[in-house]
Amino acid sequence: MIGDGKDGEIYKVADDKVVKYFFKEETHQRELEAMQIGQTSSIMPRLYEFGDNYIVMEFVKGISLARHMKRQGQIDEDMTKKILFVLDEFKRLGFTRWDTEVRHMLMNEEGEFKVIDHKRAFTSDSPVPTKLFKGMKKFGLTGEFLEHVKNLNPELHYAWKKLK
Repeated sequence: MIGDGKDGEIYKVADDKVVKYFFKEETHQRELEAMQIGQTSSIMPRLYEFGDNYIVMEFVKGISLARHMKRQGQIDEDMTKKILFVLDEFKRLGFTRWDTEVRHMLMNEEGEFKVIDHKRAFTSDSPVPTKLFKGMKKFGLTGEFLEHVKNLNPELHYAWKKLK
């Protein structure tokens, strides 16, 4: 077992694969739907197999955005671009939740993000990434991130300030 939570447990079954076992069928179905729709995106772990209450998916080798922020103590403009790409992908995929927690954004060995835990992709609706901001605030990096957003996408920055 490499992880567990209130919704299930995750086991590494090969160097490049994990199986996520779900306690509830409803949670399994919601996550599976998002994973299937997300297979056209580079931010989604590859889906290999699924069955009753389980999903076999890509094991992402790397670290979470939370751990990266803790180690580095900063977010640069390049990292901000990658985060904004993730948020844009959520919209492109048709997810209504355009947000994620910093611990669910995993940076692979190539420095690109893969996002896990999509059970609320279609059940939450937030135009401002409040969970992302909350995670950044924990490391004192929300202001730095928003300054980069202001430089990269002033319209988005304005919209977030207006709605926050």
